[in-house]
Order: sequence, then structure tokens, then C-alpha cells
Amino acid sequence: MYWDTHMHCRFSGDSKAKPEDMILSAIQNNLDGICFTDHIDWDYPGPTPFHFDPNEYFKVLTPLAARYKSRISVHIGVELGLQPHLKDRYDAFLSSAEFDQVIGSSHVVHGFDPYYPELYIGKTEDAAYLEYFTSILENLEVFDNFDVYGHIDYVVRYGPNKNAYYSYEKFKDVIDEILRVLIAKGKGIEMNMAGFKYGLNHPNPTEDIIKRYRELGGEILTIGSDAHAPEHVAYDFHRIYQILTEAGFTHYTVFQKRKPVFYKITPPPATQSSS
Repeated sequence: MYWDTHMHCRFSGDSKAKPEDMILSAIQNNLDGICFTDHIDWDYPGPTPFHFDPNEYFKVLTPLAARYKSRISVHIGVELGLQPHLKDRYDAFLSSAEFDQVIGSSHVVHGFDPYYPELYIGKTEDAAYLEYFTSILENLEVFDNFDVYGHIDYVVRYGPNKNAYYSYEKFKDVIDEILRVLIAKGKGIEMNMAGFKYGLNHPNPTEDIIKRYRELGGEILTIGSDAHAPEHVAYDFHRIYQILTEAGFTHYTVFQKRKPVFYKITPPPATQSSS
């Protein structure tokens, strides 16, 4: 079937899930593989700490990967919350462990997480969204040590009106620049299915952005549920085939030891049996 390459467990400050329970849920969902991508968000402004000891992380996850290798492939990655001043610190962190995949994400915009209302005080929703996208370009000016950029329009999960008045077209200029820079750097994007869980009726980023990335020549695209609990593993993965094929993709990507491996996108079983 597919790989779910964005998920969290108890090593993330916002999850209490046991790693083994996440693996068992993935097996139950008939996934070919998963990648744990727990949070490292240094200088995070909220009350929750987002960091873990990489030695403990691998000490726990590596034996689990070995235990279940006959049933599912388990990779070990990380999701970095990018802020420009953290570049050297993240480079040092990544040199301390051999991760399979590194997601670079924007969780903090000029000191504020879009999850909290402070980002939107004294500005319009559109201005806050534009500030978020501009901050991604600021990160891309200094960061190269990642494989894919996570949930590029994460901000719309938490805006005052979420995505009711949001569209790719409204922010096309800045989003296109983000995509061009990512492609020029040889980086991918992810299709984060948690947008459906948050009631947006779209992935993060939206289908239009995924399609535009492909039109501009982008080829590296990973798939993730952004699950923080076992019941959200492979969330709405039945939508993947239609979304990606309509965007022009024939393959999706899995990273192994920071190298991209491409897998053919196949129809879900119901579609296969009816054809």
C-alpha cells in the first residue's frame, strides 16, 4: 500500500502514544512502512517543550524496528521546527544521529506559533498568513539540511477562519517562490493528510499547491498522516491516489538514510478490483 512518513509518539511533547502502538496501528492499516518523525523545536514559545534525547530515541525505536521487520518497515526520522537562528544548532544535532528522514517545518513565525491567537492580534488573517509564508522563505535562505518541507500551509489549521477565505491563488506569488526555491535546492514537499482531520477538507498543502509543485518540476513528495495517536495513523489515505494522480504524480517518495526512494502510486484495492 503506502508509507506513512510523518508521525509522532511519546518522544514529542504533544503526544503520549507508545511507539509500539503506532507500529501496530500501521500494520493493522496494511502500510508497507512508516517513519517516526518526532519534534525538535528549540526556542519554542509555548509551555510545552519539544525536544528529545536522540540516544534514547534510537535505543527505543531500533529494537522495535527489528522486532517487526517481517511485518512492516520502520524508519527513524525527525521533524525540525525551523527558525533561522537555529541553523548551526540543528546541523550539530543532525550530525549526532543517522536519521532516515528530516522534515523541516515552520511552527514558529517571528516568535509566535500560529496555534496560539497572539500571531493574529493587530493584523488581518491574510496578513498573518502572508507573514507565515514569508517566514518560510526566510528559513530557506539559511537551511539546506532537511529533506522535505512539512505542511507548507500549516498556518490555515489555526487561523481565525481556518481556510474559509484561503486559497493558493490568493498567495500564489509567495507560494510559487517557496516551491521554486525548494526545487532548486533539491528538496521535496510532503502531503500531510492531517488537514482532513482538522476539518479543512484538504491536505496540507492544498491540492493546488501540490499540483503547482509538480508543474514547476518538483518530483520529491512524501506522504504523512501527522498522527499523534494510533487511531490517526494512515488518516484518510484512501484519498491519496486521486489527489496525487490528478496533480500529475506517478510516484511518491520514502527517504532511507536521507536518500530518496521512489514508489509507484497504486490505486486502492476497491479501485483495482473494479477495473
